[in-house]
Amino acid sequence: MGSKRLLAFNHSNNNDNREKKPKRKDILEKKKAIDDLIKAASSDKHPLDSFPSFRHFHKNGLSVYLESGCGDKLSSPTKQYIMGLLKANMEGPYGSEWPTEEKVKRKEMVMPEARYIFVHEAPNASSDENLTVSERKETLTVCFENRGSMVGFVQYRFTLEEEIPVLYVYELQLEPHVQAKD
Repeated sequence: MGSKRLLAFNHSNNNDNREKKPKRKDILEKKKAIDDLIKAASSDKHPLDSFPSFRHFHKNGLSVYLESGCGDKLSSPTKQYIMGLLKANMEGPYGSEWPTEEKVKRKEMVMPEARYIFVHEAPNASSDENLTVSERKETLTVCFENRGSMVGFVQYRFTLEEEIPVLYVYELQLEPHVQAKD
């Protein structure tokens, strides 16, 4: 009689365990919903267009504007600028690890899911006039047609972090002469 009671007890525990385990269908639906969310976020190639008042920044002698970009659409001068600024800002902190990290960053830079916010000095900004000769030499600016010099960038992407959709910032790099401005 005791063994029948034990079997009945075990049988009810198995039912509880099955109910607690998510069904494969539910798991797949949740994964698809998350994938769709990430695709939707990544599909907007010009996310700053929705926030025009945040595209320009004027404060403490710094006048910049922001522009969106995608990793698989970068021009050759932009790629060179990104790698130059990364090297200038990160070679010291990485030390002997830099050659390996540089290769990783070069690959990450052009991945289709890589998104950018480029920081340009406003075309008529006079902030360059305030730079010393040594600061001008440190500037790695790249000028683009009808745009001011690029002075920094943010590289980000939409991805999963421990099964949670997140916006992950890979890089936030600024030229030395704009770093201390707030």
